[in-house]
Amino acid sequence: MLFPSKIVLATHNAGKVAEFQKLLEPLNVKIIGAGDLGLPEPEETEDSFEGNALLKARHACEITAMPCLADDSGLAVTALDGAPGIYSARWAGENKDFDMAMKKVWDDIGDNTDKSAQFVAVLALVMPDEREFVARGEVQGNLCYPSRGDHGFGYDPIFMPENEAQTFAELGAAGKSKYSHRVRAFNLLKAMVTSNRHCEE
Repeated sequence: MLFPSKIVLATHNAGKVAEFQKLLEPLNVKIIGAGDLGLPEPEETEDSFEGNALLKARHACEITAMPCLADDSGLAVTALDGAPGIYSARWAGENKDFDMAMKKVWDDIGDNTDKSAQFVAVLALVMPDEREFVARGEVQGNLCYPSRGDHGFGYDPIFMPENEAQTFAELGAAGKSKYSHRVRAFNLLKAMVTSNRHCEE
């Protein structure tokens, strides 16, 4: 099975749309953002990255009857018992204020010397014929504050992957792709789709 030639990306985040467009470019896949189609954002009611990714992809697929790809990702901080985790976007509030969210993470860590964290990304591809594919990618690293760099989005400016002295936002798209949790999840998803292995199997 080949990747669909046109996919709805179930996100209203322009940064994610640009990142996925670059990932899918070698496969000649055209991405249409859910925001460009005016799709409503469903309430994320699941308790895992996998559950929320599937919920968003299924929601978009039901409305559009097109192949739909969704990403649920977040920052899991060791000193905060994995928070903000699936609530990473919600920590930024309705206005998506990630400067506020990054400060909250740092303030909540407080005097804890353990600054380790991981980025998690789960991708779900839902097809109109009800086939579903789910893949998870992770990258380990450490946090720094104040934030550094302006080439990323979300929590990128405070996250340094292991063995790096720069944050994701300083590394930029090319540097980030060497470590990216989303790239790792995408590579797994691509292998699943091309071999036609469903997530239920």
